[in-house]
Amino acid sequence: MSIWLTIDNLGLTEGGTRIIDAVSLSLSAQRTLVLGPNGAGKSTLLRLIHGLLHPSSGALRWSQPLSQAMVFQRPVMLRTTALANVVYGLKLKGCTAHECDRRARQALAHVGLETLAKRPARLLSGGEQQRVALARAWALEPELLILDEPTASLDPASSREVERIINEIAAGGARILMTTHNLGQARRVAEEIVFIDRGRIAEQTPVAEFFKLPRTPAAQDFLQEEMP
Repeated sequence: MSIWLTIDNLGLTEGGTRIIDAVSLSLSAQRTLVLGPNGAGKSTLLRLIHGLLHPSSGALRWSQPLSQAMVFQRPVMLRTTALANVVYGLKLKGCTAHECDRRARQALAHVGLETLAKRPARLLSGGEQQRVALARAWALEPELLILDEPTASLDPASSREVERIINEIAAGGARILMTTHNLGQARRVAEEIVFIDRGRIAEQTPVAEFFKLPRTPAAQDFLQEEMP
């Protein structure tokens, strides 16, 4: 596959602390998982890529502009219905009221929540709220979907449902860039693993290779600690 993003010597310093340190990386796989220990800089790297943070140094070079959506570990729900939460994102893109409603209902159906469309979003379970967040992203038809620990606080059944939705979005052609602490999930979802340690990229490896024979001591230690 062709390279869709090149990251060149990217750095971020906050309060005198170097959080992202000289990251250089080329992304070409459709589904990339970013792994690493707590505090390694995974979420920060995703936010830099999405443009929520501005780097202190270095650059991001896109091979072509990609429409993006991002889903976080704890979804932000507006004080309104599940349907209105999905419609809100579409309205920001300028679609007509009728088209917004149609696409929002379709997205909720994709994630299995069409019967809860009129339910207040903040009264839904954690897993249902995350599915609303995914529907909100899916409705935008992103070419790149960025996911920061989307199943970290969910029970196994909800996690499997979220994973199913991610795979369906990917099957539609979207690129997936995601962090997770669930190594089983990483094996199932990823094509390649980017391993980050203390703000630096330690290795970038096809998923099967990474789990069979990680190249760096940091990755080896991480897998030994995290694997059951």
